[in-house]
Amino acid sequence: MASDHLLVAAIDFGTTYSGYAFSMRGDFKKDPLKIHANQAWNAGGRQLLSLKTPTVLLLDQDKKFVSFGYEAENQYSDLTMDKEHDEFYYFHRFKMKLHKNKHLSTASIIEDLTGKSALAIDVFSLSIRALKDHLIDTLEKRGTTMTVKDIRWVLTVPAIWNDTAKQFMRKSAEKAGIPGENLLIALEPEAASIYCQYLPIEKLKGVDGEFTMAEVGTKYMIIDLGGGTADITVHEKQEDGKLKELCQATGDSCGGTSIDNEFFQIMVKICGEPLMNSLSWKDPSAYLDLFREFETVKRTVHHNKTGKMNFTVPYAALNDLCRVNFGEDFPATVKSCSLSDKISLRGDKMRAEVDVVKALYSKSSIDIISQITNVIKQCEGVSMLLLVGGFSESDMLQHVIQKEFPDKRIIIPEDAGLSVLKGAVLFGQNPGYIASRVMRYTYGIQVKNKFNKNIHDKAKLEIIDGEEKCKNCFNIVKKLNEDASPGTIVKQEFKTVKLQKALAVIVFVSKKEDPMYTDEPGCMQIGTFRVKIHNPSEKIRRFDVEFHFGNTELTINTTERGTGHSETAMFDLV
Repeated sequence: MASDHLLVAAIDFGTTYSGYAFSMRGDFKKDPLKIHANQAWNAGGRQLLSLKTPTVLLLDQDKKFVSFGYEAENQYSDLTMDKEHDEFYYFHRFKMKLHKNKHLSTASIIEDLTGKSALAIDVFSLSIRALKDHLIDTLEKRGTTMTVKDIRWVLTVPAIWNDTAKQFMRKSAEKAGIPGENLLIALEPEAASIYCQYLPIEKLKGVDGEFTMAEVGTKYMIIDLGGGTADITVHEKQEDGKLKELCQATGDSCGGTSIDNEFFQIMVKICGEPLMNSLSWKDPSAYLDLFREFETVKRTVHHNKTGKMNFTVPYAALNDLCRVNFGEDFPATVKSCSLSDKISLRGDKMRAEVDVVKALYSKSSIDIISQITNVIKQCEGVSMLLLVGGFSESDMLQHVIQKEFPDKRIIIPEDAGLSVLKGAVLFGQNPGYIASRVMRYTYGIQVKNKFNKNIHDKAKLEIIDGEEKCKNCFNIVKKLNEDASPGTIVKQEFKTVKLQKALAVIVFVSKKEDPMYTDEPGCMQIGTFRVKIHNPSEKIRRFDVEFHFGNTELTINTTERGTGHSETAMFDLV
């Protein structure tokens, strides 16, 4: 399972920030933590320096690539100042468009900041290409000349994403020029868990000399708090050093950007939603500056902070819009709002009672605590909570979790925001770290069974060649909550009709353990695996279809009986 490539490169494609890291195969063998992350993202003079760059894409009027990251932010800001931005496309925080999207396909579209739309797969693939090209350039500057094919690539996704979203990311990466056979999908909390296995005690906040994560049998929860999602799973350390997942990954969209959404609602209480939407459309530079400023302020909020907090607002833009919309200036609008006793203006500075800012964390904190509590109930014996991801660096969040779970040891790596990225590199060097995973869905295929009037719905009765059949039956392949070690194979037999040119395996998933029909509530078609049938004939041909579970992606192989001809099926999104 170890990498046979010269170098492993991981791309952590985040909601708010993205980045890459890499390590040489030789370095991994001697020092697994010798992982290089890009140090040269140009923040354009801003104070928000990080080892990642904003997940922001700028396209021209023909939807051609212009720039990505800090460069895109700064270029778009210049364009808006010169009133030349109308024809350009500016996409930010678009990763969450894949979360809970039940109708995701290569034809799906997403809107930019001002409501203009483009194909989602183009937006994602151009962003991944920008990160890939930046990495190749970085290697060349270091004197390490490599082609894309010399590298094993790893792309991170939330563990709570469904197979369709994972396949969408794979197709986006392939469209970005990364060969499919060189690409692994890594699950974000798993990657962070792998990384923390290697960290010395002094790099972990909340531990002492009795630290036990490395001991066999230790059960700990990984809480990956990123910009978009909270992604939670539980691992147990095995005797061979591998990690066993104890319960299915869970989580929701309550990451760091949920605080920004709450801040937006504060601005809505002051100015109204139409005005705030108007600000994003008519003066996107001012709108982005407002949230850039809030991002800086957000990092200074501590649970024991008192008094007031100040942050700069785009006064001129808000003042102009208030005059047009309300016939009064911005200060008058603030004074007349429902929060006037807690918020005031001093020039272009807004002063807010610290309790107002702390309250922005309330909803996401409640959601995260609820998720953790549910997982603890499912998995007995969890002794530690491992907080990773950029949002986990929030003092407010750390305090709430420590207060709610006083009997658990809370552990936070020194570079929590890079845990996923560096762990993804380690996963790429050795994908066999995870001993087994827990199925998040019941998987099955659609078949027509012999009709049984005692159990089947009359509406599904179909007469085929004089036989009574029940259509849309859910034929279970693998059940929800079952363990699956990497390479777990489940076989099904398929047969063709006369002159059939291709075998199509339509895969469905359900959150029920024993779904009966593929069209019942909770069932979803995730895609179709297709295999071309060579030399179609009049004869009925039989195929063994192997479903491979336990890896980060579902794969299917087919073998024709008689000839032994075997192929890997290609996955088509719905």
